[in-house]
Amino acid sequence: MKLATRLLHAGRDRDPYTGASSVPIYQCSTFAQKDPEQRQPYDYSRSDNPTREALELAIADLEGGARGLAFASGMAATSTVLLLFKPGDHIIAGEDIYGGTYRVLTTVFKQWQLDVTFVDTTDIENIRRAIKPTTRAVFVESPSNPLLKITDLATVAKLAHEHKLLAITDNTFMTPAAQRPLELGFDIVVHSATKFIGGHSDLIAGLAVTRDETLGKRLKSLQNSFGAILGPQDAWLTLRGLKTLGVRFAAQQQAAERVAQWLQTRSEVKQVFYPTLPNHPGHELHLRQAAGGGAVVSFELAGGGAAAKALLKRVELMLPAVSLGGVESILSYPPMMSHAAMPRSERLARGITDGLLRLSVGLEDVDDLTTDLARALTAD
Repeated sequence: MKLATRLLHAGRDRDPYTGASSVPIYQCSTFAQKDPEQRQPYDYSRSDNPTREALELAIADLEGGARGLAFASGMAATSTVLLLFKPGDHIIAGEDIYGGTYRVLTTVFKQWQLDVTFVDTTDIENIRRAIKPTTRAVFVESPSNPLLKITDLATVAKLAHEHKLLAITDNTFMTPAAQRPLELGFDIVVHSATKFIGGHSDLIAGLAVTRDETLGKRLKSLQNSFGAILGPQDAWLTLRGLKTLGVRFAAQQQAAERVAQWLQTRSEVKQVFYPTLPNHPGHELHLRQAAGGGAVVSFELAGGGAAAKALLKRVELMLPAVSLGGVESILSYPPMMSHAAMPRSERLARGITDGLLRLSVGLEDVDDLTTDLARALTAD
């Protein structure tokens, strides 16, 4: 089936018990065990729940993986994946990654004695040079958060497997509607389903998909043991969001490209970061591994931090807020929001300047969005 059809019918598209067109919210903690000597399909909702299972089957289908798992948040998904490793193991991570991932690697898992090296993954040689005997995985984002740097996913996966490493990526920005890293050789894909997959800024959820069943069973065991599972209400909302992901994301990324092009014409804007712009580093590579540029545009103001903070206060239509991927446009300030946990010196070294803003383009009319931005950029 084509993607638009799979988004509607992936996994379990109806309730197997009643035939309902929407899998019900099985709001229960436990299930009757008629024969204690014979395991039932469900026993306790931390282990399995029919609503959550429907979502897990759907995301595995859409990403082309063997096992999907749903978690209480994107960071719960990422952290549970990191529990695959033991103290003393080494991970190579992209230097331009989500601030929450940076925080958990440099605090919680640092105490866990997980060794991490951050490198610019846009150059495969940086990854190769960072590999050492204790290296167990490579963790990348492409496009990255917030500078939208492009990494060659197929080449990273190939290098990782040559050294018997796991290749892990966060696919939140592109979703399976536009990019499927497992098909490029990656072993694990994680998502903050709070963002484009949920799509309506009304839930917190995380997803992980493994390429093979053996790894999936390991991660499933960690999910059950650690317990950071997604509740049935939010699983149902995420399933509902998945059904409209295709049309939402197509419209949002089309609008994002127009906004990016408009921003390039503004004298107040020093630099625009968007993968389909011809001058964006990795432009051609991105279009080989993804369908479109996504719906996130980052841009740096010539006036620096003062100008960025002023713009946040002046916009009227856009939501100045943490997060992204909703139907409404969300304007975020990485230095004080998504990457607040990263020391300023580290941010600046990565190019995350005080004048940087990240815009998640929603479903508003593009002309209204640019009018709002123009007004905010020129206000006294």
